[in-house]
Amino acid sequence: MAAEQKTQAGNAVFIGSKPVMNYVLAVITQFHEGAKEVSIKARGRAINRAVDTAEVVRQRFLPDVSVKNISIGTETVQTEDGRKVNVSTIEITLAKGE
Repeated sequence: MAAEQKTQAGNAVFIGSKPVMNYVLAVITQFHEGAKEVSIKARGRAINRAVDTAEVVRQRFLPDVSVKNISIGTETVQTEDGRKVNVSTIEITLAKGE
């Protein structure tokens, strides 16, 4: 997964297996470039890293940023051997205070 990517819905940071601070920097960069909202998206085992990223951004670097929305869901993914597996997903939307 890419560390950061712009989507039609706005700015998004896709969480993978890199250290949390890499994603924190990506979120902070989006806000400093003028974004009003940034979505942090993750699935499976990366969900805890997404939550950590949102909390580090809010509590240590940008205290004027708040959690606007949290969406959870499930995606069906096909494995290499053809099995279908359900994978949990999360999207945390952070918004800058007015």
